[in-house]
Amino acid sequence: MKTAILLTMLMAGSSLYDFKINALDGKTIDFSQYKGKTLLIVNVASKCGYTPQYTDLEKLHELYGSKVTILGFPANNFGSQEPGTNAEIGEFCKKNYGVAFQMFEKISVKGDDQHPLYAWLKEKTGQEPTWNFCKYLVKPDGTVKFFPSKVKPLDKEIVDAL
Repeated sequence: MKTAILLTMLMAGSSLYDFKINALDGKTIDFSQYKGKTLLIVNVASKCGYTPQYTDLEKLHELYGSKVTILGFPANNFGSQEPGTNAEIGEFCKKNYGVAFQMFEKISVKGDDQHPLYAWLKEKTGQEPTWNFCKYLVKPDGTVKFFPSKVKPLDKEIVDAL
C-alpha cells in the first residue's frame, strides 16, 4: 500500500477491523470478524532465539482461546530470521510447534515497506517491533498494549491483561 493511502487511512481514523490481510494459504482474512474480541498480534520468525515462544503462543491459544485470538505475522525484518516462503513457514509451524492459531502471509513490520497493520499498531502505541516476537494486545474497547519480545506469551502481565 502506498504511503499516501496509508496516511489517509490513519488520518481518517481507520479501525483495526478495516484490514483485510492474506493468511499463509493465500485466503483473505477480513478483520471485521475479530470485532468484540481481544487479539494478541505477534510478529514471528522461524530462526530466532525467541522462536520457542511458538510453544507458549500455542498453549495460550489452547488455554485461553475463549478470551484471546492469536494472530501471527511472519516477518524477515530482524536478522533475516524468517527467510522462508509462506508455504515453508506454515510447514515449519505445524511440524515443529503444532501451531493452530491464525497465521498470516509474511509481511514487513517496520521500515519503508512497513505493512499498514503495523503502522496502525505503531500509531496506537508509539511503539514498533524492536525484534521478533513483539506482541500487541488489542482489547475490544480499542486499547492497545505493546509487549517486547522478552515478555513470554504466558507471562503474568499478558495473561492478567486478557
